[in-house]
Amino acid sequence: MKPRSLMFTLYGEYIQHYGGEVWIGSLIKMMSQFGISESSSRGATLRMVQQGYFQARKIGNKSYYSLTDKGKRSMQEGVSRVYSIRNLKWDGYWRVVTYSIPENKRELRNQVRKDLTWIGFGMISNSVWVTPNPLEQQVLKMIKEHGLEDHIILFSSSEIVSHDKGEIVQKGWDFDGIDQAYQSFIERYSEKYEALKERAWNEQLTDKECFIERTTLVHEYRKFLFLDPGFPADLLPADWSGNKARELFFNVHQLLSIPAIRYFEDVFDPAPDCEHVSNREKAIHPFINIM
Repeated sequence: MKPRSLMFTLYGEYIQHYGGEVWIGSLIKMMSQFGISESSSRGATLRMVQQGYFQARKIGNKSYYSLTDKGKRSMQEGVSRVYSIRNLKWDGYWRVVTYSIPENKRELRNQVRKDLTWIGFGMISNSVWVTPNPLEQQVLKMIKEHGLEDHIILFSSSEIVSHDKGEIVQKGWDFDGIDQAYQSFIERYSEKYEALKERAWNEQLTDKECFIERTTLVHEYRKFLFLDPGFPADLLPADWSGNKARELFFNVHQLLSIPAIRYFEDVFDPAPDCEHVSNREKAIHPFINIM
């Protein structure tokens, strides 16, 4: 696991539900369970501060870290997509983004491509990206944040004359590749789920093991956010393997959640002047229903 990605997972899974601020020593101990050294953790934390994702404050000889508004937006966007239980029907509209960003802003152009991919757009031709999902507000926010009002146009259309919807989907996304990735996840975690259930039944699972397994599970499942655009059900292939993978993810997650949270609570050290308000139930059951 890369330290930065793991930090976002730890904040999204645990720390945000316990005041959102953590002593660096607690963070280092949690990250050490995944083979990340103290120096690597400290270095990654410093980079997160420099990039505007973390903010730090010192109390005595201890440093405490929390997410900035920028960091919270990045974390919450990922968390909401991981834990959303979607039951959406397509409204029949394509959201279309076109851009013409000059060469002297090449890095910004690359960032726009990453941002569009992250939220679920697919590129159907050079500088033309589409999605059937209602992502207008996310795109408008991205345009404003990057100051690209003169370079990006967003519009919607209920009809594409030259191609049918299946051809557009095929152009923009590799659903065969996404399906294969889901199948690999299902194969790996179906076997693991059965083994974990048996060990839990026989009281052979430690709290620390459950913390490691739950965090790893979420870390692995988050990778699908970069692959799966999260289409409405009526645009998905028949017998979509993503549904089975999501159900398996929920089952494994809930099997591990209570002991994983116990381990986190043992390690977690909040700031002494922080009014410690925890939402343990939300940390155990983070799933969100979106109709």
